[in-house]
Formats: sequence, C-alpha cells, structure tokens
Amino acid sequence: MRPGARTHGDDPHALAIVRLGVDVPYEQAWSLQRWVHGKRVAGELPDTVLILEHAPVYTAGKRTAPHERPADGTPVIDVDRGGRLTWHGPGQLVAYPIIGGVTDVITYACRLEETMIQVCADFGVTARRVPGRGGVWAIGDASLGLPDRQLGAIGIRVSRGVTMHGFALNCANDPRWFNRIAPCGLPDVGVSSLSAETGRRIVVEEVLPIAEKRLAESLGMESFELHEEDLLRR
Repeated sequence: MRPGARTHGDDPHALAIVRLGVDVPYEQAWSLQRWVHGKRVAGELPDTVLILEHAPVYTAGKRTAPHERPADGTPVIDVDRGGRLTWHGPGQLVAYPIIGGVTDVITYACRLEETMIQVCADFGVTARRVPGRGGVWAIGDASLGLPDRQLGAIGIRVSRGVTMHGFALNCANDPRWFNRIAPCGLPDVGVSSLSAETGRRIVVEEVLPIAEKRLAESLGMESFELHEEDLLRR
C-alpha cells in the first residue's frame, strides 16, 4: 500500500487494486463484485478494481440474441451487464472497476476503452475505437483481406451510481475459444491479442502493472494495493 493512502470511501481519489489471481471461476468473481458493490454503495469501501484471469467461460450480456449462442450446446452464463456474448479465460486480463458517483455511462465506457488503448500503445500496438462497436480494435486492411480485430471488450452495469463488470484485454489467450461464437455479436470481424499483434508472447503478469497504472490515470485516481483477505475483513 502506498504511504499515506486511505482505505475508506472518504478519499475520492483512492482506487484500491485487488489482484485475485488466475483461473478464477466466473461465479466466484461475480459474487465478490456484488459484495464489493454493496459495500461501495454503503460507503464502507473505497472505489475498488478487481483484476484477474478467469477460468474458461462464455458469458452473455443483456443484448445477446438467441442465434449468437454456441450452436453446439456449450454452456453460457447469463449476466446482468450490458453488451453481448463473449469469452473470458487464461491469457486475458479482466478488470472489474467498482466505482461510485458515475452518472455518465458513455463517458465512463470511453475511459475504460482509453485505458486499453493506452496499454496497447505501451506495448507498441495501435488500438482504436470503431464507431458503432464497443471495445478497442486493431484496424484491418480490406485490400489484403485482413478484417478488423478486437483486442479488448467492455461490458458494464451501473446500479445506484456504482459500476460493475468492466473490460477484458487479450494478452496471450488462445483465439480458438472465439471460434464457437461471434464475439460481441459481430460475425464479420476477427479477434487478436497483444501477443499476436507483436509476434512475441506478452502474458497477463507483464501487462498487469501497466494496466493498473493506465486505469488509475483514465479515472483520475491514485491507486494502492489491497490484498483480497484485507478486503474481505472490511
């Protein structure tokens, strides 16, 4: 924890970073999100971001259409975030910021996208927004038959002025997990990662500290580390 950092909800610039590790079951993280959300609404916790790698899972946001689900019966978890169908799993950095005082959802979503754009730039990858699509993208070249490729996705929910869910940035994940679905309901695009775009393996552990720094900057906050066991004691 940084010197002098406050650990309660009375510091509007404090952002607690909680690393949950790897292979975290989706339901476990979702339950913890709800618990932290309730504490944040009550003012008993500061703004907090949970950062992790999930065990492999497909999740469906509220806008997921029936035809977008895997046709082979692959299990899908329905969740209360915005957005559509996506995958989470090893090699993908997932961040769940639980932030209070959010009244402009579009501006908040843009800040999450800007976080990913800056992280990609830190690794020499140019990522952009694409009008009409969420997340961040490596732009393709139609003359070469190269489609736009999604590098990171967002899906958020705001309840009682406090956010849940967040963003997922592809670092070194296996792209074949996306073959069963149209990511975010977009069948004409590809999926890529920092590793695929740079030609070298870039793992989540390498990206973590940079992503934490960029997220705090995008939100205009100062981050400090909070261990999961300390979080749960509050």
